[in-house]
Amino acid sequence: MTTSITLPASGHTKRKHRASDADPDVPRKKKKEKLKQGTGKPRTKPSTSEFRVTKATMTLSVPPVFASNLRAGVEEMLDSMIMRYIPSLCGVLLAHSNLHFLSPTASINADCPFAVCNVTFDATVWSPSIAMKLVGKIILYSPDHVSLLLHRTFNVSIPRHHIPQDVWEFEYGPAENDPEYGEGAVGSSADKEGDVGMKDGDGEKAEGEAVQEASGQWVHRLTGTKLGGTDGYLEFTVVGKTVANEMLSLQGSIQPDPFSEEHFATQSGKSSRKKSAE
Repeated sequence: MTTSITLPASGHTKRKHRASDADPDVPRKKKKEKLKQGTGKPRTKPSTSEFRVTKATMTLSVPPVFASNLRAGVEEMLDSMIMRYIPSLCGVLLAHSNLHFLSPTASINADCPFAVCNVTFDATVWSPSIAMKLVGKIILYSPDHVSLLLHRTFNVSIPRHHIPQDVWEFEYGPAENDPEYGEGAVGSSADKEGDVGMKDGDGEKAEGEAVQEASGQWVHRLTGTKLGGTDGYLEFTVVGKTVANEMLSLQGSIQPDPFSEEHFATQSGKSSRKKSAE
């Protein structure tokens, strides 16, 4: 048994008929002329931005507590999806707007109290594509990888085999039992940079401390400059994506040819050696 619930009239609009629909011959001629003129030209240009706004359509089951105001229930459900990876959107939902219902009624199936609604809305999505070049801030140096933070939110990892070994090398820091490296040394350096961290904000301070606590850094073989420079920002190429717990993280590369088979062969060789050792 299916029961229908009437939705607000503002969420459903009827399509207006064109005045030219009465004479179907005129628009057909115009369409043919436009097709001839646009032959060989792409309709849309490929997006080069990691952010996009798209028209999304979803079917949501609204809890019965919102039976008197289904719009509020749908908006609350969409709010719960923000900053999560949504497979149907192929990215992380950042914001939503212009909510509309596709039907003037919602259905309740059998004895299930949830109202099923078909809605459409404008979704702002973070959806970086493979081979896209982005810039992130380094938060951790490691012999195996370099960790970055993109837009102070999204995690990026650059594995060792995606760092040019002939240009960069990992320089280990002092050991923890070194008398010049201890709580006093760390505390003094933290005091020196404390004022700068408070000016830049808590986020910048946390990032600076994460880099400082690392046991080394990647430096240039010839000049000795640190990877990422003084500000710690590094440009990389997106070579992979990982979705875990509804969060999207990226795998980057700073190789001149990031998609070469040599880099992936090196990774597979290391994993096979680990398995044989076990």
